[in-house]
Amino acid sequence: MVCGSSLHYLHIAENLLCTYCGAKEHGHVKCEAGHFVCGTCHGKDVMAVIEEISMTTRSKNPVEIAEIMMNHPGLPMLGCEHAFIAAGALMAALRNSPYGAGKITSAEIHEVFHRTKKQAISGYCGLTGVCGIAPALGACISLFLGSRCGSDSEQKITMEAVIRVSQAIADLTGPSCCKAYVRNALRAAVVVLGERFGILLPVRETPIVCSHAAKHPHGCREVKCPFYQKPARDIFADSIHLPVAACQS
Repeated sequence: MVCGSSLHYLHIAENLLCTYCGAKEHGHVKCEAGHFVCGTCHGKDVMAVIEEISMTTRSKNPVEIAEIMMNHPGLPMLGCEHAFIAAGALMAALRNSPYGAGKITSAEIHEVFHRTKKQAISGYCGLTGVCGIAPALGACISLFLGSRCGSDSEQKITMEAVIRVSQAIADLTGPSCCKAYVRNALRAAVVVLGERFGILLPVRETPIVCSHAAKHPHGCREVKCPFYQKPARDIFADSIHLPVAACQS
């Protein structure tokens, strides 16, 4: 975000100084040149966009909403902004559907964002095995059910949903890709909502072809990712490498 050099992920956290605001933070990620961006400054401008879309969209399709957010030019390729995208997209879709009408307001969406901020921490998908998208979607289901510590079936359903979402994320790792995680996690969460409550959101109406592969700092998984589109084959370029006889046939 600062100089364009590769990121260096630290095994042991260091006390780092944010290049933008000067805040000191115990961090795990810096670039090869030593630049560090704190959690507040990372994707700061795009967070306002995520919130605005969550509050104003009329779509009932959480994947469609998430794609609009992820196509914003100011969104970093990787980062915990994607946890807020997943949460905002699912809450907005539920609010716009008959199942959440009158039950989900801007206050509930803000509450989900507040809970997400507590557990979506940059780099922790690799450091603890917990991607922030999982608790973000767990917060959505928890709020929808009224789950809290000490509740009965509500807490159990929420925890089971987070397990399903986490598995959907793990299925696409190696290396990690926040955008792929959002897509698969939302699909998993919608399946849970359908199975448990008969809530049907139209996620499968949206064909997904990722346009962000070239920006991945760790290298896109390409054909191993279900959202990857292989570049179109250049027939002319291929032909110049063929034997002369083949070209004349």
